Amino acid sequence: MGLRTVRTTLAALAAAALAGAALLAPPSASAAPPRPAAADGHHRTQAAMDAAAGAGVPGVLVRARDTRGAWWNSSGVADIRTERAPTAPDRFRAGSISKTFVATVVLQLAAEGRLSIDDTVEKWLPGVVRGNGNDGRKVTLRQLLNHTSGIFEYTGDPAAHGRGMEYLKHRYDSWKPPQLVALAMKHEPYFAPGTDWAYANTNYVLAAMTVERVTGNPYETEMRRRILEPLGLRATVPPGTDSAMPAPAGRAYTAFPDDPDRRIHDVTEFDPSLFWADGDLVTSAGDLDRFYTALLRGELLPPAQMKEMTTAHPLPGDGPFTGYGLGLARYRTSCGTELWGHNGSVPGTQAMAFATRDAEHLLVTYFNTNVFMLTSRADDILDAEFC
Repeated sequence: MGLRTVRTTLAALAAAALAGAALLAPPSASAAPPRPAAADGHHRTQAAMDAAAGAGVPGVLVRARDTRGAWWNSSGVADIRTERAPTAPDRFRAGSISKTFVATVVLQLAAEGRLSIDDTVEKWLPGVVRGNGNDGRKVTLRQLLNHTSGIFEYTGDPAAHGRGMEYLKHRYDSWKPPQLVALAMKHEPYFAPGTDWAYANTNYVLAAMTVERVTGNPYETEMRRRILEPLGLRATVPPGTDSAMPAPAGRAYTAFPDDPDRRIHDVTEFDPSLFWADGDLVTSAGDLDRFYTALLRGELLPPAQMKEMTTAHPLPGDGPFTGYGLGLARYRTSCGTELWGHNGSVPGTQAMAFATRDAEHLLVTYFNTNVFMLTSRADDILDAEFC
């Protein structure tokens, strides 16, 4: 539910589904009346959005902010049936953008002296990371937050039912966090802690469980108290097991590689507890703007913790993601602009939120499908805005 190198079942599903991407045909010309062309420097961004919609993304929503102020626009449709256009206040599932929220809460606790990010997982969650070569005594909270723990990706276990059409039969299954970790513990780690990098949602389930153990409160309570309420993020909610999307919201679509009829599936509603803490947040583009602006400008963390958060482990390959800190990814555009933020994907959703380090220039983009997660369509929009 995040970086292009994520080793999750759903990422593999999205990659395989690309063969069926043509099924997500562009909406009819009457679906969304043309909006006025951007007169404030976002022409190329709009063109990249239109190109994504023309390539088959049902709907694209973008919010950008720079020294000239905030701008938003859309392309395509939020709902294939009604053909309504995406609107600025629309809510959507954030996917792995949720991880930045988790890391922020953990680092706030570190700033308060209530934990150290170099504590072992065993200290706070004794006996939880054990078996099949897993050992919580050798894994630190830092390694959870920067994905160097080596712990297996729980959605990769067959019992998560994330592969193909079987997902539809299990989309309303409810999960508890210990059950998610238990799926990962059935597997050997990818590598010894601290010796390599592999994106795993299990890391952030464990990090949020640690928040609960340290504070004695549900993770959601701490996030609300520490982030959502102080920043006034009224559109952002941890959904728990609620499968419905709060209004206003469009629909979310996906395609499955093992669907013999090659259909578009509406997957707007599902029980999000499968993605607890690591990818379950519902939010809006405006709220993500406010959150990342506050975070990068030091409103949520002291300088020492911000330095830890932005100390990035180098990522393999030559893609735009060049490093991963503690819940923050470092991204480089084609013209060399360095950005910080996160991306995310759950069934039917792809989102990105990235900004310059000083938060003077920011972009949030949302697709109402995850089929294009491993293509350059979202990257093209970032390049258009920042280059």
